[in-house]
Amino acid sequence: MKTFKMKKLEIVANKEDNIEQRHIPLHDGLVINREDEVGWLIEAYIEREYATYFKQLEPIEELMIQVKITREENDPAFFITKIIAMNEIGDNMMNVIFQGNIVDHGKGRIEEMLRTILEQGYQGESLIRKFKEMI
Repeated sequence: MKTFKMKKLEIVANKEDNIEQRHIPLHDGLVINREDEVGWLIEAYIEREYATYFKQLEPIEELMIQVKITREENDPAFFITKIIAMNEIGDNMMNVIFQGNIVDHGKGRIEEMLRTILEQGYQGESLIRKFKEMI
């Protein structure tokens, strides 16, 4: 098992037939490679003001997230995840725990795939399906 400090979290989600990339400010976070069939666990420690947003995402079975590990200047890693837990901590904090698998492609290849799919006119759910086919 390997554990890394998470420096940045972005949610990549469908919103009204478009892809929305939303930055979530972190107080702290961990990325754990369990090196087993469970895959990766990602824990984000954030302000509770995001609870409603994450409750809306909770039913999504394949939620794409983008994280930066260890240092802000590192390239982001992409994961296909599911929210497995949300917990209130103290008066105004919470954690969100994701479980999933890393998308094992370089950043340049992912950007190229997304650009190609967008140029082909895919949007919303069809874009997500096509992207998953390509990865």
